[in-house]
Amino acid sequence: MIRKLEKNKKRRNIQPDEYKTQMADASNIVEFDNLCTYFFTDTGTVKAVDGVSFSVPQGSTVGVVGESGCGKSVTSLSLMRLVQGPAGQIVSGQIRYNRADGAVDMVKLPIEEVQKIRGNEIAMIFQEPMTSLNPVFTVGSQIDEAITLHNPRMPEEEAKKRSIDMLKLVGIANPEGVYKNYPHELSGGMRQRVMIAMALSCDPRLIIADEPTTALDVTIQAQILDLLRSLKDKVDASIMLITHDLGVVAEMADFVIVMYAGRVIETGTAREIYLNPQHPYTVGLLQAKPQVHREVDRLYSIPGQVPSPVNMPSWCFFKDRCEKRFDKCDGDYPPMFQLSPTHLVACWLCEGRGAE
Repeated sequence: MIRKLEKNKKRRNIQPDEYKTQMADASNIVEFDNLCTYFFTDTGTVKAVDGVSFSVPQGSTVGVVGESGCGKSVTSLSLMRLVQGPAGQIVSGQIRYNRADGAVDMVKLPIEEVQKIRGNEIAMIFQEPMTSLNPVFTVGSQIDEAITLHNPRMPEEEAKKRSIDMLKLVGIANPEGVYKNYPHELSGGMRQRVMIAMALSCDPRLIIADEPTTALDVTIQAQILDLLRSLKDKVDASIMLITHDLGVVAEMADFVIVMYAGRVIETGTAREIYLNPQHPYTVGLLQAKPQVHREVDRLYSIPGQVPSPVNMPSWCFFKDRCEKRFDKCDGDYPPMFQLSPTHLVACWLCEGRGAE
């Protein structure tokens, strides 16, 4: 994993519209600022995303990691405005997106404008391609639809050529044949490549990859990761990579966001997170990762359970599972302590450590 790491190395156009914002940093393509997305159920309010703040720098890959249910996917769906009411709602916070004509708040942006951005400027590769692709249409017609939706004046033949070119770009050997295939006629790796081709068909500035290698064998997984990395450089896009696989993050990410129970608990560069993890949860995640050069009788697992999302405590959410807890952990939830210009940790153990 460490060897993989070694391989990775102001505009202002303010408009009077209420969804415009002048706070976005031009070096970031997207900034999440205290985002709160809740689900209102019969048993209570589920705070799936509760005060999440982080940025996706232009041209970088940001890995968002954590256990299932920590809020990774809901954060990305909030950006795409795919969390719909009345059950799921973005209740507060901002998602600042730096467009070519200035920064906008995706939370307040009219849905008609959001639809122009989805699949065009911001594209998403969903977790399971078999359920994301329509089984009754050919893959070619589905890529064509994604292209013509944002380019309605494009002739049909030109859209078809663009679709075949995208299939060729993602490494499909027989793009003309695959263009005519239905999803069930393709393997899992081929379907994932089709999803990537569809996501890249309109040259997006940001690609959200939500568990892009789930259910794929390790050989196909390596091919998909290599493909994403090379395509990012070709189209000069940023990637927001959502995964629970720390090996994938070590392979791909420039920056890492660690989430737990709906909150960000540690952020930093990939080197900082892997070589100098500070939050006990991050340390536990890394210890639980199998390593070929380390022989153990039993793999490490973080003890305890995540607290109920309906009734979250006022203190540190990880306290009851933490092997390093002390008296102060019984008090208020810890703020983010800055250990370096890029390394921030929400843990009382880091109190008093200034930026290096």
